[in-house]
Amino acid sequence: MDIELPCAANFIDNLKRTPTTHHFPMTKSLLPIQSRNVAVIGAGAAGLIAARELRREGHRVVVLEKNNRIGGTWVYTPRVESDPLGADPNRAVIHTSLYSSLRTNLPREVMGFTDYPFTARDDGSGDPRRFPGHAEVLRYLEEFVSEFGIDEMVRFESEVVNVGLIENNKWKVKSKLRNVDGDCDEIYDAVVVCNGHYTEPRIAEIPGIDVWPGKQMHSHNYRVPEPFRNQVIILVGSSASAVDICRDLAGVAKEVHLVSRSVADGTYEKQPGFDNMWLHSMIESAHDNGAVVFRNGHTVHADVILHCTGYKYHFPFLETNGIVTMDDNRVGPLYKHVFPPVLAPWLSFVGLPWKVIPFPLCEYQSKWIAGVLSGQIVLPSQEEMMEDTKAFYSTLEASGTPKRYTHNMGDYQFDYDNLLAEQCGYLGVEGWRKQMYNAVSKNRLTRPETYRDEWDDHHLILQAQEDFIKYTSNRVTSKY
Repeated sequence: MDIELPCAANFIDNLKRTPTTHHFPMTKSLLPIQSRNVAVIGAGAAGLIAARELRREGHRVVVLEKNNRIGGTWVYTPRVESDPLGADPNRAVIHTSLYSSLRTNLPREVMGFTDYPFTARDDGSGDPRRFPGHAEVLRYLEEFVSEFGIDEMVRFESEVVNVGLIENNKWKVKSKLRNVDGDCDEIYDAVVVCNGHYTEPRIAEIPGIDVWPGKQMHSHNYRVPEPFRNQVIILVGSSASAVDICRDLAGVAKEVHLVSRSVADGTYEKQPGFDNMWLHSMIESAHDNGAVVFRNGHTVHADVILHCTGYKYHFPFLETNGIVTMDDNRVGPLYKHVFPPVLAPWLSFVGLPWKVIPFPLCEYQSKWIAGVLSGQIVLPSQEEMMEDTKAFYSTLEASGTPKRYTHNMGDYQFDYDNLLAEQCGYLGVEGWRKQMYNAVSKNRLTRPETYRDEWDDHHLILQAQEDFIKYTSNRVTSKY
């Protein structure tokens, strides 16, 4: 069954709940800016924008990145993990979850950072499509890094192995350079966690799966369809990756059976446009003879069960003495999904919310963090932040929302973005960006096979292009 999230009115009321005397200032303080030594963990999109905003605010920044290039999850590799299910804690972890055919499910106009639009190049190079492939997104991030000189802040091949609080509210960060013996210990005033959340798989619980003889894997380790030629595949999940991958597989597989908990138990539907794909209700049980029984009463003998069931937040390096915990994939307690009240502002997280437009949201969060660390924005007291956070959690509980949906924003993201922008003294989300996001969501439902290449929001594209001209003419490209 579908999960109902809290109604917008209650969510936004809670989002704004802060005692009047402690509201964030709408403009910057006149107090002198305080410069901090800040470690940013990860050089994906979140870490890159965090580094830029922190340095703009006058902080001294080191970005610790375990790989040899920027981009995080947007760096595609055909390699997969030794454990296809991703359950072995001792496996060599592959960071990215990209599959070869992936195209964005958002148009490039809404995706970019606010002052660095994600536009097609005038010379037609790269991937000019409105919904480009993953390589184009990585290229955009690389150009963003070059434009603002962010690479000089990044220390590559530096894996963070431990982050712990020491005296005077400072943090000891232990990192390990690849192919170098010994660890590097450094002290920072603040740590910003930007390590992404598409690496540690969540697995569906299936009765009898321990005796089922077929192969199980998670979409984290799916790259191309060819290895599944002429096989019978059961694909669990109904998210964006599930929709893409089932269509990828249908071209080579004997049968594809898509399983969703969002449909009624009796559901059994052949998918339009395909003669080898069916939609089922959830799996009832798996058996040692290879049979998989669905709640709709049908049975399939499958070769592979492919879990497209999302991911878990994972911070194996972080030690907070139990102050920050994970409970059913809720990272908490976090004030506005960013600051643990007891450790604020010296520890913060960027990019936890999902079902959002990620790059702009990370930008607003980063501006907020940078302003708070410099002393130009004043947070409420620890007690008030904790009270606000508990009230938010109570709202979720009262609406029947599971803890694992705590960071699921969806439509609420724009109010969240606007609130952070207001607190930092910046303009909020443009009207066209919100309208375009909603138009694409509607188009995806009506044209699931072609929405990336057919659309009706041309007037919004023109509005975006007009704004982009303003943004780029006024953009500050200085590193500082």
